[in-house]
Amino acid sequence: MKRRFWCAALIAVLMVTLALSGCGQKQATPAPENKFKVAFVYVGPVGDTGWTYSHDEARKYLISKIPDVQTTIVESVPEGADAERVITQLAEQGNKLIFTTSFGYMDPTINVAKKYPDIVFMHCSGYKTAANVGTYFGRIYQARYLSGIAAGKTTKSNQIGYVAAFPIPEVVRGINAFTQGVRSVNPDAKVKVIWTNTWYDPAKEKQAGKTLLDAGADVIAQHQDTPGPQQAAEEAGKYGVGYNTDMSKLAPKAVLTSVVWNWGPYYVKIVESVKNKTWKSEQYWGPMSDGVIALAPFGPMVNDETKQLVDDAQKVIISGRWDVFTGPIKDQSGKVKVPAGQRMSDADMLSFDWFVEGVEGTLGK
Repeated sequence: MKRRFWCAALIAVLMVTLALSGCGQKQATPAPENKFKVAFVYVGPVGDTGWTYSHDEARKYLISKIPDVQTTIVESVPEGADAERVITQLAEQGNKLIFTTSFGYMDPTINVAKKYPDIVFMHCSGYKTAANVGTYFGRIYQARYLSGIAAGKTTKSNQIGYVAAFPIPEVVRGINAFTQGVRSVNPDAKVKVIWTNTWYDPAKEKQAGKTLLDAGADVIAQHQDTPGPQQAAEEAGKYGVGYNTDMSKLAPKAVLTSVVWNWGPYYVKIVESVKNKTWKSEQYWGPMSDGVIALAPFGPMVNDETKQLVDDAQKVIISGRWDVFTGPIKDQSGKVKVPAGQRMSDADMLSFDWFVEGVEGTLGK
């Protein structure tokens, strides 16, 4: 009987271990008892070279700055019921702080947080908070505007393609900011949008880029997690603007610049505040002046005139004297949505559900 009991126990342990490994969980640092445990939930694989990669590089930066942190990551977690299960599992494992790094984790994060009031949850790009839930994002639209200047000065066909993930306010805001930048230097240019309804699908994203190039675009921008659209541009002898990380290494002849994230210092700040018990729930939306967003270095194909235009606009944005969505701004039909001299409120920017003049495409199609 004892032998049967121990055999059954061993089988149960093995099943639990296999279940954990099946959801992509990785303990990224050793786990002595004195470690402060922090977990990260990722929507894509660490090797996506884009969104998830940028967060994981920040996690490594965190470890380098706070050595007594133990981190756990779970990759490729679908947005929905699976996310709630994974977040719950991480809470049960004793993590004191859990970062959930995709918009679709918003409701699962809130649901789990209700059950674990002593754990701090930080959700990236969402808008729902609680006593133990904060949100964080950066004003990436500011860097997108600057990249639009580079694209607008580079295009010869006045047709610029944009490979977009999902028609949520975050993505719509980025398309609009990019288009505002393009048309600030080239009022005749148009930005054509194709939706993939994916965050991470290398083949589909690259094919969307090819479709835009075949339709006459000679610059390709993107809100996707892979370099596929940039690689499509390079193969066609055209240009592009990367996203999340510097994509020039993956398409060096095409990438004008990339709109990039720098999450590391922010992660250090949050971990220190939770450890010191000074953390408070907030909705952080960091500007370019905070350093959480930036432009990657320009490629050799970008001329000095364009660099100067971008630099001048960047200085004004960082100063706070002006921001991207300052009127007059018209929608696709030509109707004035933001009067001259008026600046859009954060609430309006966070709920963008219309395209600015110069965008070709419809929401969700």
